[in-house]
Amino acid sequence: MALYDILRPLLFKLDPELAHRLTLYGMGVAQRSGFAHRIAAPPADLPVSVFGITFPNPVGLAAGLDKNAEHLDALDALGFGFIEVGTVTPLAQPGNPKPRMFRLPSHEAIINRLGFNNGGVDALVRNVQRSSYHGVLGINIGKNKNTPNEKAVNDYLTCLHKVYEHASYITVNISSPNTQGLRDLQEEATLHKFISVLRAAQERLGSQHGRRKPMLLKIAPDLSEAELDSIAAVLLRTGIDGVICSNTTVEHAAVADDPHGGETGGLSGKPLFERSTAVLAGMHRRLYGRIPLIGVGGILDGSDAAEKLDAGASLVQLYSGLIYRGPHLIAECVNEIRRQREALAEGSSHVD
Repeated sequence: MALYDILRPLLFKLDPELAHRLTLYGMGVAQRSGFAHRIAAPPADLPVSVFGITFPNPVGLAAGLDKNAEHLDALDALGFGFIEVGTVTPLAQPGNPKPRMFRLPSHEAIINRLGFNNGGVDALVRNVQRSSYHGVLGINIGKNKNTPNEKAVNDYLTCLHKVYEHASYITVNISSPNTQGLRDLQEEATLHKFISVLRAAQERLGSQHGRRKPMLLKIAPDLSEAELDSIAAVLLRTGIDGVICSNTTVEHAAVADDPHGGETGGLSGKPLFERSTAVLAGMHRRLYGRIPLIGVGGILDGSDAAEKLDAGASLVQLYSGLIYRGPHLIAECVNEIRRQREALAEGSSHVD
């Protein structure tokens, strides 16, 4: 039995945010003490090149777990192919009032309304600089709660300029349901202007730093077919480097029977899998395979990760699945992806 399987019942007796902090602290102690192997066996190498970056394996950590990049070294020891930190905003902000995170164990789900709680972009950059992590690092950027949408692009530009040097890629998050009005930025005309401004800044920064860093957009799973059509058209026109499908959902019908099912916030975990995968497949079709996708949402085992790739993803990310399954989920996903690739290659070699 894995160590996390022993600890999980104890952690689940605690407030979710407290358990989150204790788990990350314990991982840090294990990593610094040389006992990281007790937490999770490292996955096999399965390199993949996406966005011009070579990833050691296609299984990464989604944004939200390490908002301030305080635990990069400990997370690196778990075997992720890449780590995405944030969402970070220009100024520190406390987020929404507590309690704001709820487990729904019978559904293997989580509802959160954290609201971009973070220490601000300068603190995140300092943490990245202090770490020993040299792997693929995504930095997820957002706007402060009090910044109106008509000025939101300025917050994203501030973060983009400050994190650019330190990131392998940058994710633009306009799809969290926990910052009022944020998802309105996904409207076609607004999105086109917004992404165009950021893309111009991206190219300028690439020239200044002598290296162009990919820019990705993270979208919501609650978009209509017409809205997805519009977003895809904008992304093809503006030349975005990648898309993350998807953020959490505000649709809670699947968990309506749970005591916490009516809590306000974004739902993640197993109930999100079907919808997020459908959005992923739909975007893959709309983008004609020209823009790489990262699949995230509801991955609870290796077959889920492989299904995301079958739906059009080049990479996958985990978060809620780690809460329910523990760090050994990483190697399980990598190994299942590798197994299916080998089976496919073997099948192809037998075709006359």
